[in-house]
Amino acid sequence: MQKESMLERPGALLGPIKLVHALWLAGMSCDGCSVAVTGATAPSVESLLTGQLPGVPRVVLHHPVLSTEAGEEFTKNYFMAAEGKLNAPYVVIYEGSIANENLAAETGGYWSAMGTEATPVPVPTATMLKRLAPGAAAVIAIGTCATWGGIPAAYGNPTGAMSVMDFLGVDYRSALGLPVINVPGCSPIGDNFTETVAAILLFLNGLGPLPEFDELGRPAWLFSETVHRHCVRAGWYEEGVFAKHYGDQECLVEIGCWGPVVQCNITSRGAINHMGGCMNTGGICIGCTMPGFPDRFSPFYKTPPGTIVSATASRTYGGFVRSLRRITQDFMNRETRWDRLEQNPSGWSRIPEPGVARKLVHYFYEKWQFWNADPPGRRKPEEKYADGYEVPAVKSGESAYPGQKWR
Repeated sequence: MQKESMLERPGALLGPIKLVHALWLAGMSCDGCSVAVTGATAPSVESLLTGQLPGVPRVVLHHPVLSTEAGEEFTKNYFMAAEGKLNAPYVVIYEGSIANENLAAETGGYWSAMGTEATPVPVPTATMLKRLAPGAAAVIAIGTCATWGGIPAAYGNPTGAMSVMDFLGVDYRSALGLPVINVPGCSPIGDNFTETVAAILLFLNGLGPLPEFDELGRPAWLFSETVHRHCVRAGWYEEGVFAKHYGDQECLVEIGCWGPVVQCNITSRGAINHMGGCMNTGGICIGCTMPGFPDRFSPFYKTPPGTIVSATASRTYGGFVRSLRRITQDFMNRETRWDRLEQNPSGWSRIPEPGVARKLVHYFYEKWQFWNADPPGRRKPEEKYADGYEVPAVKSGESAYPGQKWR
């Protein structure tokens, strides 16, 4: 029996498109985006490359770092794609910001380049992008440098760096009518990228709808919520309790965290395989997924101006709510039996009995809690359920079960 190939699993490659080339270009980058993507698990890069996702075409990745090919053998696929000679559709993935190559050309140099043509002068990746973009099924900018310019485009930079969206312009559309797709982050969450790629490929294959993107081309289902809304420390913010030092467990907004205004899912998804993430491991949010990063979020580790207002309001409201919750928590940490005995049998510590004021608060709390409801232990008259089963009325000291007595 012939052994089944992983690349030819029956039913795995559905739809008219069986294969898609992914042409990866690198500009002003640190390769951190590439590293992040290799750690993705939902879906993994391996599942995309081997066609293991039903309905998603198999991806042939051409990556300057991960490829086993080199030199002309590697770059020929890029030139063939630019000339329309590839045997399948392709998407362009750009990592890093795009520098102004005209500045470098003034001295006969270049900023970011890959491969050569008739002359030994390397071809700038910006030039390669301009050639490939019109025929691409989609252009995906990965990481904050590619999506918004990032650190290389920060104030005072000598390269004139910009984002893919700035470079291609507002009127750019891919061969299938898509503007630039942006998956930001420094570095981005690998799963955010692979999930977006899979969703786009399903759409290209006619097996799924066009994914929803926001007004800046970000996957809306990944970047519509703020860091703060899913942060493990958000409860402290609500109660008006804030960290004073790095390493404290409370909310970090007063020591430089921008989480309440930053759109990112790092706190809910984690960095790799739902583990890690900035606030989850004690770090502050510096806004690395946002277009204003890094200039608008500097200086780092300084309290954001808006926090002065919001934190003060949170302290006022949160202090009152925290006191009420503490009273309720104390009562919920007691068995009802202890109220009758007026004694807590725990040998771990001496827990004082509630004072008159707390008992009074809890009295009204219970009144409200069981308003129009039956409190536990109430002796009801005979009750008949919907199925016709009748529960006999129980008097104090008797059992609801025949022949048994309460002990």
